[in-house]
Amino acid sequence: MLLELDLWWLLLFPAFFGLGWFAARVDMRTVLKQAKAVPTGFFRGLDALVEDKTDIAASALAEVARQQGSALELQHTLGKLYRKRGENDRAIRLHQRMLDAPDLPAEHRDAVRFELAQDFRKAGLVDRAEEILIKLQDGNMGLAARRQLLDIYQQDRDWHKAIATAKELRSDAHSFQHEVAQFYCELAQGELYKSNSEQARRYVEEAFAANRKCVRASLILGDIEFAGGHVEAAIAAWQNIEKQNYEYLSMAAERLFDAYERMDKPLEGIALLRGYQKTFPQLELTDLLYQKIATYEGEEKALEVAREGVHARPSLSGVYRLIEAQMDELSPEGRMDAEVARALVLKHAQRLSVHRCKCCNFRSRAFFWHCPACGEWEGFTANRSESQ
Repeated sequence: MLLELDLWWLLLFPAFFGLGWFAARVDMRTVLKQAKAVPTGFFRGLDALVEDKTDIAASALAEVARQQGSALELQHTLGKLYRKRGENDRAIRLHQRMLDAPDLPAEHRDAVRFELAQDFRKAGLVDRAEEILIKLQDGNMGLAARRQLLDIYQQDRDWHKAIATAKELRSDAHSFQHEVAQFYCELAQGELYKSNSEQARRYVEEAFAANRKCVRASLILGDIEFAGGHVEAAIAAWQNIEKQNYEYLSMAAERLFDAYERMDKPLEGIALLRGYQKTFPQLELTDLLYQKIATYEGEEKALEVAREGVHARPSLSGVYRLIEAQMDELSPEGRMDAEVARALVLKHAQRLSVHRCKCCNFRSRAFFWHCPACGEWEGFTANRSESQ
């Protein structure tokens, strides 16, 4: 019995191999047939895209789209290409024609509407884009639509709508707690500018509820307390930054000194900042400390502290301050040489000393909570760097 079974298997093996060979031949013929059916203009457009020749690619793909009629994927690609090239009117017309087509499958309509909304937004017609995206929130494009709406509300500085949308977008992957806290801080800052301290305080509380480690909320809370004459409470709020993220202490340094100065305790303020400088040498405190110590303890002591700071955290701005502090001790000839060196150091310090976005590496002399390039919140370095 076993022998008969082995013979059957020997007979079946060639049959299996033959069927596999036949299937491979059929698949290959199908692939070759489909490849021959693809218009040459498609490959010409694809090659132009690889070479970043978007004008040639747009022209070639438009010709293929006209030949193919209702090739949805190709028309989607063409619309995105128009939008990338800034030809927003053409992208809008293309997507509107697609929506007007009676043979457009219902399951593709939301995707086309989403593309049309992006066309309107790119063209500056934000209201029309928002109108479409709001209607898409309950469909299969809901998540993508809400993300686009969040970008629009941030761009328009409509922080209440931004908060509501961010809360709807919360998920296990992204809680949006940093963003929501920043939106409340924007509202609090606006109320503080209008001297509405109580409303500003309520928004700060909401920011802390979203993110207990929100440094900006601590800065604003300190400003509220200081404006109300509660100096010790302001100091406590600003000192809380050390627990949240010590890198931002340099942004509170001058505020802290002003608070101690208002209490007629400037030397305590200087001692606090010197403690921060020794504990966190990466903080930008040398220039501020030099000015305050020179005022209250004399130039010699200020120079000593500046030298300590520069040795702990070498920087062009620190070297500039060291040269300036020692100018009076030099001979007339030496002072002229030092002046040339000081001017050169200052020139390069101003060019190189920038804040950087840790997400996209955008550089700016000014600090931003919201990166103008990539839109990330809290992405900017609190202390400037001098690297290229």
